[in-house]
Amino acid sequence: MTSSTLPAGAMPVSADAALEKRAYAKVFWRLVPFLMLCYVVAYLDRVNVGFAKLQMGQDLGFSETVFGLGAGIFFLGYFLFEVPSNLLLSRVGARIWIARIMITWGLLSACFVFVETPTSFYILRFLLGVAEAGFYPGVILYLTHWYPAHRRARIIAVFMSAIPVAGIFGNPLSGWIMDAFHGVSSMQGWQWMFIIEAVPAVLVGVMVLLYLDNGIQHARWLSPEEKSLLQREVERDQARGAKGPHSVAAMFRDMRVWWMALIYFAFVMGQYALTFWLPTLVKATGVKGNLHIGLLSAIPFICAIVAMNLFGRSADRRQERRWHLIVPALMGAVGFTVAASYTQNTVVSLAFLSLAAAGVLTCAPLFWSLPTAFLSGTAAAAGIAAINSVGNLAGFASPYLIGYLKDLTGSTQIGMYVLAGALVLGAIGVWLTPKQLVNR
Repeated sequence: MTSSTLPAGAMPVSADAALEKRAYAKVFWRLVPFLMLCYVVAYLDRVNVGFAKLQMGQDLGFSETVFGLGAGIFFLGYFLFEVPSNLLLSRVGARIWIARIMITWGLLSACFVFVETPTSFYILRFLLGVAEAGFYPGVILYLTHWYPAHRRARIIAVFMSAIPVAGIFGNPLSGWIMDAFHGVSSMQGWQWMFIIEAVPAVLVGVMVLLYLDNGIQHARWLSPEEKSLLQREVERDQARGAKGPHSVAAMFRDMRVWWMALIYFAFVMGQYALTFWLPTLVKATGVKGNLHIGLLSAIPFICAIVAMNLFGRSADRRQERRWHLIVPALMGAVGFTVAASYTQNTVVSLAFLSLAAAGVLTCAPLFWSLPTAFLSGTAAAAGIAAINSVGNLAGFASPYLIGYLKDLTGSTQIGMYVLAGALVLGAIGVWLTPKQLVNR
């Protein structure tokens, strides 16, 4: 059909636009679902200790403080090895390094079956953090090699939908395994859960070696024209981002990087408190049975999936980043505050935990559109890892804080108010960030 025969009001689609649409569709379907699968497995093995706690604490005599410290100590290993891991990924390629990460953390996750003392619990959680360090920021860096900034919020939101997906399927699965396998071969249900849920990490790690490409030029499933177009888009985007640091040393001297890390710390406080303590919070409302707790714990994650993708699409369409972060942060703060005030009412508590989940889990993918707007070159690998490692220290602080305050007061209420305050501070930090730095 020629332009003269197009219906009135219709605009012809250029060959370049059609090529671009086809190329990005190929990239999406080739990479994003598979990376989501990897992250589902990663997140499940990272936070299933929250479900194991329902039996593990009683069987081993662990206090709330011991559990909170063990859950959080993962992030100390993660913090120490995050930047080196991401720099190695940048050097050896995503395919080999992500496979190494997944296989080693799968093997370590299975070793939790041998936990008997707080010390062994702490050591394995620390080593699990060391093994997994670099996975998440490595994927964020990897996506910047395929997508320019103006497409990134939606793609990262889709990828990070793996977190609520892990909650939707992982929580009921963990509850079912713990109930169904309890006592089999003289082992506890939580021991079987660690063994069974470790297997996919090793298998998917092997799949990474066979499936993942290191970059556009290695993708045999793209035509030469598609490769050229995608490469031009990424290079043009990197040129626009030249206002940021380009070396590792310059990155460490750039105060904007540390400002981003503080904002991310505030958001991660809410994220990991929710994912580690949600089963306990649901149980505290009077729900009985691990499977029932798992099914109800899936509801907040369903709400989060919807919110993450709606906000991500809106942020890319409007080319606006700050208010698309501020609003969900305040949603999370309101959700935690009201849920903390109605801990004995299952319906009200679950409704506002759902609002909290929608808010805090939406913050994470949208946040990464801020620093990746001014980081480029080698600094991107180190900068993303540095921000993520400092921010994820909140993954150590928030579970430990909640556990300590619960032991001290007998309630999670004060801890949830603290989380709400952290999210408000994060929202203020985003508001104070110059919009010209991040909106592109």
